[in-house]
Amino acid sequence: MPVEQIKNIVDYGIIGFLLFLSFITFAFAIERVLFYRSVKLENYEHEKELELDLGKHLSTIASIGVNAPYIGLLGTVLAIILTFYIIGEQQESIDPGEIMKHLALALKATAAGLIVAIPATAIYNALLTKVDRILSEWEIYRDKQGKRNI
Repeated sequence: MPVEQIKNIVDYGIIGFLLFLSFITFAFAIERVLFYRSVKLENYEHEKELELDLGKHLSTIASIGVNAPYIGLLGTVLAIILTFYIIGEQQESIDPGEIMKHLALALKATAAGLIVAIPATAIYNALLTKVDRILSEWEIYRDKQGKRNI
């Protein structure tokens, strides 16, 4: 595989995929916040029914938060392999500055993975807290109605 092709895979493939995952995270987060604001507790007879509606897309956000650093790390590993390949191909003296530049650029994929993972994890935790709060409100509502069904 040519050197330029590997560089493009890292730059456009890995980082592009991480940007896509970031978009998915924020789209689902906005959808969930809007849904949570519109929840009417009186529409739910059973707690599990409410839990299913509240939990929609949360596992996707959690999966993105957990896996984004690994995707970034994959990009970094590919870029480091590329750097070693470039070093191996050089017949003349090796410029340490050029090597450091390649290694520094290799870390951008890991940084991108962390930039996606940290907000996704924070969003997931915030949404999970909101789900717990709504479920508690449902229990209080059902107790007041004298119809507690679990």
